[in-house]
Parts: sequence; structure tokens; C-alpha cells
Amino acid sequence: MSKIGHSRRRGPGERPGEFRAAARDTSSVGLSLLPLGIGFGVLVVHTGLTWWWATVISAVVYAGSLEFLLLGLVASATPLGQIAVTALLVNFRHVFYALSFPLHRVRPLARIYATYALTDEAYALAGGEAAREWSGTRVLWTQALCQAYWVAGATLGALTGSLLPGTPPGLDFALTALFAVLAVDAWRARRDLPTPVLAVLSTAAAAVLAPGQMLLVALPLFTASLLTRYALRRRRQPATPAPAQVSHAVPALER
Repeated sequence: MSKIGHSRRRGPGERPGEFRAAARDTSSVGLSLLPLGIGFGVLVVHTGLTWWWATVISAVVYAGSLEFLLLGLVASATPLGQIAVTALLVNFRHVFYALSFPLHRVRPLARIYATYALTDEAYALAGGEAAREWSGTRVLWTQALCQAYWVAGATLGALTGSLLPGTPPGLDFALTALFAVLAVDAWRARRDLPTPVLAVLSTAAAAVLAPGQMLLVALPLFTASLLTRYALRRRRQPATPAPAQVSHAVPALER
């Protein structure tokens, strides 16, 4: 009886269990989001903004790399239209995330927040093979905890940064370090060599073709290479025999 009780799927009301599972799932990501958020908070106050802007930006914008770019855009008084275009180009990759992220498991009303909180970290956790059995509640808790780590780190960093006389060196590399860790985790989960090779080649081509806009050029190149690879793999797959052909082949093998 105890095994049956432990193996059954939790109901919607059993949120404490789902929360503990999500907390365990996000513990490693939280170790990177907290210091990254602290770095962002320090940069906020040293850009000239009041400390509480770190909390507002991290809670409302909540877009990781865009938030770092937003600081420079705001400091240089960039027009709102240009900021909107930059946000669209930087976050356009999220359109592809939604194709394989388990939004269908989330209730319709909660799906609004799940779409809003679809970040790289949440996708890395809930979009993989290990998360296929996760419930919608667990997916939501995972996203909420990731945002809580980020907002808490940004607030703490802003409060701490207001006491520092200058900006510590290396904070602008914190986001790059996080993506490097996520890439290593993705490689360990699914050792697919062509994918990182295509990413490196796309980045190298973008660096040659458009050094000033490398990210904006590399992302479409990488997407196009993945779509091409998928089409080639589909073409190489052997056709599945029809049921009638299989049924005729069985007696022949028996004879």
C-alpha cells in the first residue's frame, strides 16, 4: 500500500509536494541566478538609478539579457521605439521555446504567467526529457522560484551596491557565465554533438559577417541550420511499412 501511495500522481491540491519538488529542481539554477541577480542589482545602482529600480525591472521586465541591455539603453536616453525593437530581437528566441515547452499542462488562466515567465532557465529545466512527467503545478512552481531567485538577487545586489564606492570588475560577464553553465548542463543531459558544433559555426560566421551585430545574426543562422538538419534527418529516415505489408511478411517468415 505504501508503494502505491508513493507512486500515484499527486492531485491538484497537493501543492506542498509539488513545491518541494520544484525547489529541489531549481536549487542548482538558484545558485547561479542569485549571484547573477546580485551583479545586475549592483549595475543598476551604479548606472545612476535608485536601488528599488532593480526590484521593479527584475520583477516586471524579467528578461535576463535584455535587462542588462536595458540599463545601457536607459542610461543613454534611447528612444522607446528603439528599445522595443531591441527587446523583440533579443527575445525572439522565446517563440521557439514555446514550441516544446509544456504550456499545455498548465491551466488556462495560469498559462498567462507561464508564458510570461518562460525564460532560458525555466526552459532548460522544464523543457527536457526528465520533465516529461511533470504536472502543470510543478512547472509553474519551477518558473515562480526561478523568478524569485532573480528578484531576490537583484534587490540584494542593489542594496549592497549602494554601499560600494565603485563597480566591481567582471560583473558584465556574469550573464555569459550563466549561459555557459546551461550549455554544459544541456550537453550532459543529451550528448548531441552536431548541435553545439552548429552553434559555434553560426557564431563564427556572424562574427565575420556582422561583428557589431553578432548575436542578432548568429541566432537566425543557428535556427536555420537546426531546421535544415531536422529536414535532412526526416528525409533519411526509412519509410514505415504499411500494416498490410507487415501482416503478409509474418507468415512468410514462419514458413
